[in-house]
Amino acid sequence: MTVRLDLADSTLREWTATVLAADPEQGIVLDRSAFYPGGGGQPPDHGVLQWGGVQTRIIDVRRLGDYWLIPAEGDPLPPAGTQVQGAIEDERRTALMRTHSGLHLLSGVVFRDFGALVTGSNMDPLSGRLDFNLDTVPEGFKEAVEEACNVEVVTDRAIKAYELPRDEAFQIPDVIRTATNLLPPTIEIVRIVDITGLDVQADGGTHVASTAHIGRMQVLKVENKGKGFRRIRIALED
Repeated sequence: MTVRLDLADSTLREWTATVLAADPEQGIVLDRSAFYPGGGGQPPDHGVLQWGGVQTRIIDVRRLGDYWLIPAEGDPLPPAGTQVQGAIEDERRTALMRTHSGLHLLSGVVFRDFGALVTGSNMDPLSGRLDFNLDTVPEGFKEAVEEACNVEVVTDRAIKAYELPRDEAFQIPDVIRTATNLLPPTIEIVRIVDITGLDVQADGGTHVASTAHIGRMQVLKVENKGKGFRRIRIALED
């Protein structure tokens, strides 16, 4: 199985690895990979593999028993046993890390101030949205949420990721911030992302080191998605 370097160090952008499998239909499996495979609303990384003077562009990652890297159409496959140099597209990954952390910050603010849980999410580099089980919103809600989020950005709260046994993780109050518990019962070790003093929740994504690294947040729109549901769209200043 591929060793997930991205979970140990989200700042890693280049590394060496050995190809375990290469299949024209399924893609490439490495023994070690820093490509985030996607999940929790965060898209997979893009990047390249370099080997023997050849470059293979990676445009997707799929989970099919292991983590299969999907090459761009027409790019060559490095044979099994080949040593390759992997590299993540830094600008995209960093933007997604900022966005993912920004959505956690938003979740923490809305839960703290309005008691609402997340019912859905999605993100692109520097923009995203969260859906909340929120019946009504008071006048000035959009402006209040944006102001509260940017106060937390300036506060420069540390963001840490660590792992806990499932039973221990579930002793943390409100560790599941979604209205439905999406954590499969087969997962025995839970990865926790902790925005110090604001938000603690189970999460498998990549994040920046502090809220200051998120940058200024804009609440673009608050949408009514049906009775009891509100969608908040955000963007980060580049």
